[in-house]
Amino acid sequence: MMALLVLCVFAAAFNCISASAEVCTNTLLPGAKGDQGEIGEEGDQGKLGKNGPSGPSGVSGEAGLKGEVGQTGKMGPIGDNGNKGDTGLEGPAGFKGKPGTTCDCGRYRKVVGQLDVNVGKLRNAVKFVKNVILGLKETEERYYLLVKEPKRFREASMNCKLRGGILAMPKTSNTNHLMADSVSQAGLTRVYIGVLAQSKDTNGTSSYVYADSSPLQGFAAWSQEEELTNSTSCVELLSTGTWSHVECEATMFFICEFPKSRRRGGGGGGGRGGTPAPVPS
Repeated sequence: MMALLVLCVFAAAFNCISASAEVCTNTLLPGAKGDQGEIGEEGDQGKLGKNGPSGPSGVSGEAGLKGEVGQTGKMGPIGDNGNKGDTGLEGPAGFKGKPGTTCDCGRYRKVVGQLDVNVGKLRNAVKFVKNVILGLKETEERYYLLVKEPKRFREASMNCKLRGGILAMPKTSNTNHLMADSVSQAGLTRVYIGVLAQSKDTNGTSSYVYADSSPLQGFAAWSQEEELTNSTSCVELLSTGTWSHVECEATMFFICEFPKSRRRGGGGGGGRGGTPAPVPS
C-alpha cells in the first residue's frame, strides 16, 4: 500500500515537471520556404533626390555665325604728327601795292641795325643755353635732347611723348652721327633710339620700323654681327654710331627729338618776324 502511494506521488511530480517544461519551451519553429509571390503593382513616384556632382566638360561646339556689325565706337586718341609734306607750288603774284609816302628813314635804319645786332646777341645766348646748359643738339628741322633718366623702352617712349616729342629716329647718316656725338660727349656708351621690331616673317626674321611706324629706308647703321642676330625687339645706339639689338626691359638713358615750329613765310631760320621754336623741357 505504501509502495502504491509513493508511485502515485512520483507520477504526479513527473507530470508537473513535464507540464512546466512544455510551457517554458512553447516557441514557434520556422516552417519550410514557401513559393514566390506575384509581383505587386507599381508604386507612386518618389520625391526628387539631391543634385548629383557635375559631370565632365563636354566637347567644344562649333563656332557660331558671324554677328552683325556693331555700333561705331568712340573716337580714339590723336595719333603722332605725320612726316613733313613736300613744298607746294608757288602761288600767283599779288596785286601791286599803293605807293608809299616819302620819309626820312635814316634814323629808322639805325634803329633797325641796332635791333639786328641785339637779335644776333640774343640768338647766340639762346644757342648757348640750348647746347651747353640743356644739352640740346639741333638740325634744320629738329631738336635732339639726351635724357639722363634710366627707363625701359616703353617708359622712355612715353616720357618723350609727355615732353612733346618722340624717341629720336636717326633716319640719315648725319642725324645718326649727331646723336652718337651727343652720347659720346656725355660720357655714355649706349642709349635707346626710336627703332623697334614690328613683326617676324616665315623665316623668323624681324622687320624693323621707326617710332613713327615708318619703315627703315635708305639708311641703317647695323654692325655686321647685329644683322645676323636680330632676336630682340628694341634697338640701342652706341657711342660709336652703330646700332645694336637690346632687350626692351633693359633700363638705360634715351634721346628724344622735337620738331621745330613752322615760321611764317616757310622759313626755317631765325630772321625777323619769325615765331621762335619752343625749347623742349
